[in-house]
Amino acid sequence: MINTSCINLSLHLQACENIMISTVPSSAYLKIHIAVLLFGFTAILGDMIQLPAIVIVWWRVLITSFSLLFFIRFGKTIRQLSKKLIRTYVIIGIIIGLHWICFYGSVKLSNASVCLICMSTTSLFTSIIEPFWARTKFNRFELFTGAMIVPGMLLVVNSIDIKYMAGVWVGLLSALLAAVFSTLNKANIKGADPYTISFIELSGAWVMVSILLGGMHLTNLPIDHFIPPSVSDWVYLLVLALLCTTLAHVLTLQSLNHLSAFSSNLVINLEPVYGILLAIVILKEHKDLNTMFYIGALIIIMTVLLHPVLNKKFNTKTSY
Repeated sequence: MINTSCINLSLHLQACENIMISTVPSSAYLKIHIAVLLFGFTAILGDMIQLPAIVIVWWRVLITSFSLLFFIRFGKTIRQLSKKLIRTYVIIGIIIGLHWICFYGSVKLSNASVCLICMSTTSLFTSIIEPFWARTKFNRFELFTGAMIVPGMLLVVNSIDIKYMAGVWVGLLSALLAAVFSTLNKANIKGADPYTISFIELSGAWVMVSILLGGMHLTNLPIDHFIPPSVSDWVYLLVLALLCTTLAHVLTLQSLNHLSAFSSNLVINLEPVYGILLAIVILKEHKDLNTMFYIGALIIIMTVLLHPVLNKKFNTKTSY
């Protein structure tokens, strides 16, 4: 659900915070909706690809990194950065890689819908982590809206089969890691252009995942498959890397040239909605989940969708 496109989008929203364009072309809305739909499709593909979570991440970051070479002039933009900044982006990339491993691990241990609902708690974790990192006071409004997710999450947890619980915990860990790398990226966004940042972070993630796979091989930990076992798996991997990551990222950046931060945030919050609807249509997951799950999911999704609306209306600065 959460990918490099999501990272750079959240970072650029801050740069667009005070920009309100009176005339917005309809193509901008179309592009960002397509991008968010592609974001939501990543969990579905994770369920469909017949590879372990760590191997999916290895192929995804490898293919996406190669595609980004065209945007960074085959590495020329990296030479302009300091070694310290490059190291920072590599460390963030390692966190991103761990996030994706947990993300697809959650899909494999439960299903796409459960994983996407867990990822909706990212805003709650961010409301706690960001003030610590930025050394600012806690925002009461952020904490309140983040806490509103908890009742929905309790309904989700109490409604699912016990066999899915491992997927819930891994999904929550994925959301926590997403909050961490989003906070770190926000603090370092001005260091380079988004394509260069994405390439360095994904390359760092690929190296980290490669080391983990090498360690698993040396310690004889089983890996079911490394090479995609079928043509369809290759196709799904290419769609995941090129469409759901690279293309979605490009569409997002293009739409941000015309949309305000508020409009972008509102559309991005539709990601779990699109993802769960896709899971129902493609994976038929509604057969494995009961009404209480979807009531809990609705509470979480409505909270996430209402957050930017309420934040804009009250423009609260209350903190303690």
